[in-house]
Amino acid sequence: MREHINTKAILKLFWEHIRPYSGRAMLLLSLIVLAKTVDVIIPVFYKRFFDLLAGDVIATTNLRTALVGTVFIILCFHLGAWVCWRAMALINNWFQPRVMTDLNASAHEYLHGHSYRFFTNNFAGSLVRKVNRIGNAFEKLMDQILFTFVPVTVIIIGNLFVLCGRSVLLGTVLFAWVFFYLLFNFLFSRWKTKFDYRRSQLDSEATGVLADSASNAITIKLFNGLNHEQSLFHEVLERWRRVNTFTWNLGEIMDAGQAILMIAIEFLIMYFAIGLWQEGQLTIGDFALIQGYLIGFFMVLWDIGRSVRRTYEALADADEIVEIMNTPYEVQDVDNAKELQIQSGRIEFQHVYFSFNQTRRVLRDMNLVIEPGEKVALVGPSGAGKSTITKLLFRFYDVERGKIIVGNQNIAKVTQESLRANIALVPQEPILFHRSIMDNIRYGRRDATDEEIIEAAKKAHAHEFIEGLQDGYGTFVGERGVKLSGGERQRIAIARAILKNAPILVLDEATSSLDSESEALIQEALEELMRGKTTIVIAHRLSTIMKMDRILVIDNGQVVDSGTHKQLLKKKENIYKKLWEIQAGGFIQ
Repeated sequence: MREHINTKAILKLFWEHIRPYSGRAMLLLSLIVLAKTVDVIIPVFYKRFFDLLAGDVIATTNLRTALVGTVFIILCFHLGAWVCWRAMALINNWFQPRVMTDLNASAHEYLHGHSYRFFTNNFAGSLVRKVNRIGNAFEKLMDQILFTFVPVTVIIIGNLFVLCGRSVLLGTVLFAWVFFYLLFNFLFSRWKTKFDYRRSQLDSEATGVLADSASNAITIKLFNGLNHEQSLFHEVLERWRRVNTFTWNLGEIMDAGQAILMIAIEFLIMYFAIGLWQEGQLTIGDFALIQGYLIGFFMVLWDIGRSVRRTYEALADADEIVEIMNTPYEVQDVDNAKELQIQSGRIEFQHVYFSFNQTRRVLRDMNLVIEPGEKVALVGPSGAGKSTITKLLFRFYDVERGKIIVGNQNIAKVTQESLRANIALVPQEPILFHRSIMDNIRYGRRDATDEEIIEAAKKAHAHEFIEGLQDGYGTFVGERGVKLSGGERQRIAIARAILKNAPILVLDEATSSLDSESEALIQEALEELMRGKTTIVIAHRLSTIMKMDRILVIDNGQVVDSGTHKQLLKKKENIYKKLWEIQAGGFIQ
């Protein structure tokens, strides 16, 4: 369990997002200080009021006029404080939502800068929860600072100053008590922080498990897995419940300790005040002043105990995403990285080595060259490294050794954005956004017109089924595209690649999800799409492989054979021929 929250990093991040609105923030702070200063002043006039009633102060005018005048002054101060609080509320309602929006946007942007490996190692639901928390954590923290810590500071300084003016003894006793009270709260809350952080972690974990379960709802039904999933979710919830109950009980212990301290100071202050009154050093009005200040102390200090806990809870909520935002990217553009300028779509792997997690070697001394405009299929057993080659081409990972050259430029020296702008991908299992079909196709080129999108859909033979939908191109496809069939999603992905029109094309068997009729419809479109482009096909279906200019056979992270379909079959013994014989029906694993 993590013992400490990186408070410095959290506050630094918050300040970076407050700075653009620092003028409003300072005005907000000034209004709160002014309003709470009024709360310090008002009891002084109540003291005068009771002193006038008791005759400890002689009125310069008649008594009624003096009393009414004192009450009028008190009302004016209350009105001034009311104006300050209303102005503060308006400014705060403008200020906090803007900072929260900026924080969420920054967290979202930084999150998506992380590598492919980062997203494969983290629950999507958990990441969503962490991003959403950062804005809420800022709101909670600012509320504690503005409405508790700042008022408490003003009240403590102001009240102690006035009390010391009436009695150094009372001021000293109260100052010592305040110091001990705050120290107790700080130390107890800091110790409790590690449990708050654990609660926050378990909350994120529970969200991740729930999101994973929801996204696999069909699989759960197919395999009657509800009881299993329920037990997994309940196990996480049970751990969360135990930690949450423990933190709540700690809070109750803290409340009990605060109450005892408040009872003790009430007795001590009144004990000493009575002695001072008997000696003639205090008046009846001073008792009203002291009691007013004690009540004010108790109100703000009782809140500060809770606020310290809430502050640490807010910091714990923010810490997980701040940790992610302070984690350097695994894959980064080098300083002064250049834009990829493709004169030709030539691709070359030069002595490339790559492992997952530094343990499982996937590519070893990989060397391959794909000439501009060449159509190449990658074939090999499962786990041979075919998909890894394309992931490295997109620079989802950095190679351990060697270089990948695209268009005569080392991809490690160019910007990731420009690299990926020059490569189009049609994955084997396309995942779509829960947006309209029009928006999903437009993702290939976001400045495309509706007419260009429709033309791309026609080339992918998707236009016909889209027009048959109730809302046509405005149809929302559901989360991950679940409202469409596999073949329909595939054609949307192909239309997106057609629209992108990148010089390099990667097809992860783009026709594998299509029935024979649908496949026949788009083969011509794929051939048109591949014309003039450097194309890499991760091949499973031989109808695609046989049309390639060259087939590269991958095994154990190396190119072990190369040639056309006919050339490879003529060889006596090779992996491709064995795979062909095993999968004579038309598929290769």
